[in-house]
Amino acid sequence: MAATYTEEQIARLMKHFTQACRAAGLKITHQRTEIYRQLLLVADHPSAETLHKRLLPMLPTISLDTVYRTLATLEQHGLVSRIQTAESQARFEAAHEPHHHLICSRCKRVLDFHWPAVDGIDLPPAAKQWGQVDSKTIVIYGICSNCATR
Repeated sequence: MAATYTEEQIARLMKHFTQACRAAGLKITHQRTEIYRQLLLVADHPSAETLHKRLLPMLPTISLDTVYRTLATLEQHGLVSRIQTAESQARFEAAHEPHHHLICSRCKRVLDFHWPAVDGIDLPPAAKQWGQVDSKTIVIYGICSNCATR
């Protein structure tokens, strides 16, 4: 599934990625760059295993362990987001603007959606008292229209 970025936007996001890596003191390796680029090029929120399979034709020596470690490092530095799903495999995306996710319980497809009304409301008192909230995201589970009509 192709992402909705133009070539110009991908170039700009890759430049931002390079700058963010330098600012964080991370080496800009070919493997890190290609993992991030792959996440920009697709909109299906791949698991580490799926990402590894897609990268093998370009990087035949990349190991699954390297993909996992790279994703963890990029997530730690806010460059990649992990989407926890009801299944055991986390899914990943390049971190960009705030958004939420719809997850189909049958086909496991993950879709992004924006909900400005929710993004603009204050957190409830319990969440404010809890501590520092870095982000808020909603994950909605259900059956997508494609699966419902099958």
